[in-house]
Amino acid sequence: MAIRILIADDHHVVRRGLVFFLKTQQELEIVGEAKDGKEAVDLTIKFQPDIVLMDLEMPELNGIEATRLIKEKCPSVKVMMLTSFSDQDHVIPALEAGASGYQLKDVEPDELVRAILSLKEGENQLHPKATSQLLTHLSNKKEANPLDELTKRELDVLKEIAKGKSNKEIAIALFITEKTVKTHVSNLLSKLELADRTQAALYAVRKGIN
Repeated sequence: MAIRILIADDHHVVRRGLVFFLKTQQELEIVGEAKDGKEAVDLTIKFQPDIVLMDLEMPELNGIEATRLIKEKCPSVKVMMLTSFSDQDHVIPALEAGASGYQLKDVEPDELVRAILSLKEGENQLHPKATSQLLTHLSNKKEANPLDELTKRELDVLKEIAKGKSNKEIAIALFITEKTVKTHVSNLLSKLELADRTQAALYAVRKGIN
């Protein structure tokens, strides 16, 4: 089944260019276009796409505000920011609002498709520049060591996440069920106060967990 995509961008040429290219991909289906943040929220509620490609700077509602509303009203819908901004003031709020991916508009078309496919499979996709900003942000946070709160099994799962493994691969490596892996991932994200697997992987690298 094709991945259903909604594109939100206030620049007509950019939006139409994305539609034209993504329509050439058999795995993808364009279900709607939004020219501003408010329309992005309304169309997401109407069409329930799998993924919203969201610009940051738009009229009515910006991409961050629209993402926050979409995650509140349609939590199963994933949002990938597609923008020109890679600074911390944009990257961090976007991820905190619930974006699962962050790509820059200079990304290669084929790489964008790969990122969309990976995002649908549950792998958070961040452009290297966005990852750098996130790592800097996490490094600057002054916090106690919450690793002490993790169980041994949760720590094992975190180590596997740091290796870039999927839930299925972690389950095989640790001889546990995929459902159990999901529970451990949810618990460790909560204990470490992290939003998603991408942050967990960066956290593990920063703490020297491997």
